[in-house]
Amino acid sequence: MTLFINVDNAAKLFGKIGIGKAITQMALYIKDDYRRWAEFDKSPRTANHSDDGVIELMPTDDGKQYSFKYVNGHPGNANNNLLTVMAFGVLADVDSGYPTLLSELTLTTAVRTAATSALVAQSLARKDSTRMAIIGNGAQSEFQAIAFHEMLGINEVRIFDIDRTASLKLKQNLEAYTGINVTIASSVHEAVKGVDIITTVTADKAYATILTPDMIEPGMHINAVGGDCPGKTELHADILRNARIIVEFEPQTRIEGDIQQLDADFPVVEYVRIVRDNEPGRESDTQVTVFDSVGFALEDFSSLRYLRDQAEKYSIGEKIHLVPTPTDIKNLYQLIDNYSSHTQEAAPKKQLLAAS
Repeated sequence: MTLFINVDNAAKLFGKIGIGKAITQMALYIKDDYRRWAEFDKSPRTANHSDDGVIELMPTDDGKQYSFKYVNGHPGNANNNLLTVMAFGVLADVDSGYPTLLSELTLTTAVRTAATSALVAQSLARKDSTRMAIIGNGAQSEFQAIAFHEMLGINEVRIFDIDRTASLKLKQNLEAYTGINVTIASSVHEAVKGVDIITTVTADKAYATILTPDMIEPGMHINAVGGDCPGKTELHADILRNARIIVEFEPQTRIEGDIQQLDADFPVVEYVRIVRDNEPGRESDTQVTVFDSVGFALEDFSSLRYLRDQAEKYSIGEKIHLVPTPTDIKNLYQLIDNYSSHTQEAAPKKQLLAAS
């Protein structure tokens, strides 16, 4: 039997744990798996592009467990009151191939992305950082604010979105979260002026320049979340050329990240070199750092492991009959035969013979 976690199960689970605690706990799972980097089978995700968006598969395994995530990116969905990003995933046993977990990953990906962003920022942002701007106030913005508050101590957040109702939504949702002071800015320039960290999490599939060089101040850390497929960027290329850039898996980020704007040999640093090899993240307090985040399959592997462990701990989810279990493994037809009405199927054949 396979454990199934639907959206309601995941929401209940995160509610029981507390979203801030869940983000922090998931970040530890992600960090542990990055330390085991060499054990994982790694490849850029498989993407099927259309004029309206992209559908992707993100697989990996560590030799014992296999996972994949199905995820889309369709910016135009918002016009039809549909999510622009949604996902589900599977965790399976490598030895047998049997799936052990089938789960929603839309809500979980928001938690995972925020956990990864804050985890990397612990090495890249200045230690005295307290102020962050969030540009793009859609579905993932609350999780980003809470992650940076819980894991870096950010207590002042300035927000901006071209859709002011999205900003009002974000401010209202964060009002109940103690310790975060939220201000709605009237422009990107106003939002980012004087902050320590900038998070960009926009949705348009376009070569956008949400941030330009004149907005960037010495010592800033930029958490660039929204540029995550070919033809989709958020940062002016000159910002990247003058920053220390951290990526998850370089072959994938070269295709999908903001660095798709740069020459193929422009130097970047994979996060694993920081977490496993003790390479410094930020090299000075005046250096500008960029996390060119596109999401990587290892992080989904970590989130599925986390979901499974917590679901078992809190007895959340249900067991489903996803894989056949015939009495005789060589007689798969038996499963259909058990529900067939032979007499009903035979009657028309007899009638046809009689008529001929």
